[in-house]
Amino acid sequence: MFKLRIDNVQYFIKKSTNILEACLSVGVDIPYFCWHPMLGSIGACRQCAIKQYSSDSDKSGKVVMACMTPLSKKTIISVKDGEVKKFRKQIIEFLMINHPHDCPICEEAGSCHLQDMTVMTKHNIRRYRYEKKTHLNQYLGPFIQHEMNRCIKCYRCVRYYQDYLDGTDLGVFGSADNIYFGRLKEGMLNDEHSGNLVEICPTGVFTDKIYSHNYSRKWDMQYAPSVCQYCSVGCNTVIGERLGKIRKIDNRYNKEINHHLICDLGRFGFGYSNLENRPKYSQEKIQEKFINLNKENILKKIKNIFNNSSQIIGIGSSRASVESNFTLQELVGKENFSIGVSKNEKILLNFIFDLVKNRNFSVPSLSEIENCDVILIIGEDLTQVAPRMALAVRQAVKKRHEKIAKKLDIPLWNSKSILNASQKKRNKLFITSIDTTKLDDISSWNYYASCEKQSEFCFLLAEKIKNLSFSEKKTDYFYAEKVSLIAKVLLDAKNPLIISGSHSGSLELIKSASNITQALIKHSKNVNLIFVTPNANSLGIACLGGMSIDTALKKAMTKKDSSLIILENDLYRHILKSKINKVLKFVKNIITIDHISTSTIKKSTVIIPCTNFFESSGTIVNYESRAQRFFKVYDPNYYKKNFFILESWRWLTLFKNIFLNKKDENFVFDDIVHDCSNKIPEFKKITLISPKSDFRVFGQKIARSPHRYSGRTAIFSDKNIHERQQPEDKDTMFSFSMEGNQPFNRDISHIPFIWLPGWNSVQAWNKVKIEEKNKISFDAHLFSKNIYNKIPFFKNDQIVKNIDESWKISPYYLLYGSEEVTQKNPTILKLIDPIYIKINKSEAIALNLKENSIVTFFYLKEKFTFKVKFSIFLDKKILGLPIGFPKVPLFLSGKNIKNLKIEK
Repeated sequence: MFKLRIDNVQYFIKKSTNILEACLSVGVDIPYFCWHPMLGSIGACRQCAIKQYSSDSDKSGKVVMACMTPLSKKTIISVKDGEVKKFRKQIIEFLMINHPHDCPICEEAGSCHLQDMTVMTKHNIRRYRYEKKTHLNQYLGPFIQHEMNRCIKCYRCVRYYQDYLDGTDLGVFGSADNIYFGRLKEGMLNDEHSGNLVEICPTGVFTDKIYSHNYSRKWDMQYAPSVCQYCSVGCNTVIGERLGKIRKIDNRYNKEINHHLICDLGRFGFGYSNLENRPKYSQEKIQEKFINLNKENILKKIKNIFNNSSQIIGIGSSRASVESNFTLQELVGKENFSIGVSKNEKILLNFIFDLVKNRNFSVPSLSEIENCDVILIIGEDLTQVAPRMALAVRQAVKKRHEKIAKKLDIPLWNSKSILNASQKKRNKLFITSIDTTKLDDISSWNYYASCEKQSEFCFLLAEKIKNLSFSEKKTDYFYAEKVSLIAKVLLDAKNPLIISGSHSGSLELIKSASNITQALIKHSKNVNLIFVTPNANSLGIACLGGMSIDTALKKAMTKKDSSLIILENDLYRHILKSKINKVLKFVKNIITIDHISTSTIKKSTVIIPCTNFFESSGTIVNYESRAQRFFKVYDPNYYKKNFFILESWRWLTLFKNIFLNKKDENFVFDDIVHDCSNKIPEFKKITLISPKSDFRVFGQKIARSPHRYSGRTAIFSDKNIHERQQPEDKDTMFSFSMEGNQPFNRDISHIPFIWLPGWNSVQAWNKVKIEEKNKISFDAHLFSKNIYNKIPFFKNDQIVKNIDESWKISPYYLLYGSEEVTQKNPTILKLIDPIYIKINKSEAIALNLKENSIVTFFYLKEKFTFKVKFSIFLDKKILGLPIGFPKVPLFLSGKNIKNLKIEK
């Protein structure tokens, strides 16, 4: 416990890194620019000056920088001293000399840290009357706008990009007072987390280009706390909406997961939600034309279908919430429910689920990953399938810097001193993969091979760890020495981590990762194991249980007059087109509930439009088995009277009620959660994730919009001069618009937007009390570690076969293109490379192939055509295919191809 006296007021601080952070955490405002809790201190801006006193008798004190001064057991300071107030005011005046007078047109205005600090120091008159320095701005890609003239030289951007991300394509150029932050050449920034520059920068140098196309001031938007659903991590976000369009996504601080950062896909991938061609009306197909139906008619149609169907089969989805999948399962029965994945993916998912549920190992959060000292990644390209996890791995590898700092007694906030002292010494990272990954630059050793060879290597590694006297007799394996080396490093580690997953399509890789973990446990090691799954709610559907899509379609063919209900799923992404077409022709009724236009929708007989995750509330379960709650930000029906778009769980409950001849339409989200919790043992804790809809603060719901929200009356003024009543949210503790309780810092877990008195920018997260930062989430772990559980050692059942003239398809993934819904985003579409297939370079040359040559192959009479790219690391007889891309279905992963042909 530290005693901190600030202007004769005593505070007790449990933990803090420096005086600046301590002051902010107790609500004492000190202006600053260069400091960031994630980046540490360098004392570049000189804005956080305070006066420190050595004792009670010291009356003069000395001026120090709060960010560069450690907190002692008894610290006495003054923030209001006249000398330091004048010093701070002069510093910001110097910083503002070349800053343009463009607040009214700057997109950061109203959420700008520079504005906050200028007001705080009371700098309001410009005395500089000479010519300002100006700079040319650069094109930095479709996501980030560059306006260098607003720069105050705080160095945050390059410290984040170079020191934290290890990026090399953004730097600082010049010297003295002629400094430029940018690239050597214009072009898109290479790192998948470059979008965080928008929040890291305290001014408007880096702004959100997507936001500028649909701009609205911060105080004129409606917000909700949400969870990103584009990968299995589940980063916490804040969604901003205005006039029925998603405008902006910001990071929402969560100490255990994403803390201050989200990836670019999570920040910029929302464009599909604003598309005009999304399903908007309930429709029935009559003579190959879709006819719009109102609510009454669609419910009659559904009831008629139910009454005249021999069986109703429901196909769920990992991109739908737990509640939606549960409601579909309740409607059709567990025996008729599919979890919405292919047969092979279901095998992988069930295997992972059983391991996670019955684990005797730890599954670390992103924050805990950063404390691991040795990491082994097996068969996963993390940067493309879980970029925020990849960034956590990068920090873990660099965490050795902190150990060196502690030995040398260097404070952890002193970032540059730590970098200099560490000389870039790193923890160990080992990677096995089919080709290069973007983590290779920090890895100690990479093994590029087919999934079969990778699994063989990892099974040998597990055997070596389990039995140190084990020796590899097969001398033709060049990696025998590496097996011994990695085994020793893992056994010497204090906090080792193994990462694998299902993206490779290989069950043997998952088994080998489990074996390595169990071998380390036998040596009494505290081992961490992570399995990365394809979607945000993959473990959620595994909890529910059900058939694969393959089995569901077979079952649909067993009876005439069968009906299908397809929930937020495109069957053509998972199964062979000819097979799906055959089943859909046989099935009498195809009811598709979705929020994006898909190939499945075009084949449907009934289309039901549902809300996406921005417009609905629900629960997802991430890779940790952490169930998280997300909340709807707006009601899409409010802005369009003829729309009737409901949450998929609400549609399915209506269907269930009409099937049971119930007329109850007063059910709320809490009812579905409670029902799910009672009937599915694995979901017992989901009622505890967040307060119920009747939660109130001083008798009021929590407002979704800031109290400065303006222009609401004008929204529909062209239609009616009378203001429309705001929609009522019966499902959550939030109210639409600014009516209700403004949470500020009262209960941090309930804040739908970040704003504190005098702090408009996202830097307000830095003012949150340190001990309160654990509360900023809506989550609960469904399963926990049990050291008494015994997980067996698995055998390697996969036999490596070398079939002449046969090629094996190995999947690879790209951040922009492999994920299903963000493919619909017009901006993301421009970033998706033309679809190509990778072939070993030497093998391709032997076949007289050139870069961009055209090759084709058939799989079960279906033709696929791709351009060729070379890889020097890919194994021979391997075809690397961008699985998940448009027209590249998931079922191709792992298939053997015999008829590869070169197009002339």
